[in-house]
Amino acid sequence: MSTPLDVEGPAAPPRSNGELVFAAPWESRAFGMAVALYEAGVFRWPDFQTALIARITAWAAPGEHGEPYQYYRLWLGALEDVLAGLGTVSTDEVITRAQALAQRSPGHDHRDQAR
Repeated sequence: MSTPLDVEGPAAPPRSNGELVFAAPWESRAFGMAVALYEAGVFRWPDFQTALIARITAWAAPGEHGEPYQYYRLWLGALEDVLAGLGTVSTDEVITRAQALAQRSPGHDHRDQAR
């Protein structure tokens, strides 16, 4: 199964010279997670695209944004929306896990735990 990524339009991932661009490692992991779940048949790609466009549209609506535009934050939010909508994961679980990750000390690396 091949992921039908948009090349143009609001749901198209950032690119440079045709190659996907990630500003931080977490962005590529969020991208890979969504693609892997789609390819595993967990959700339909059009459903994800709809959720992503809804997130982008909501961010672009007039009013207080609270944070700068970050495509992969919206991508990850859309993935959460799709998975919560399917009952694969609850919104509370996502919030709890996100809060736990946010409270980790700076420089935390899972490799350090293996030593």
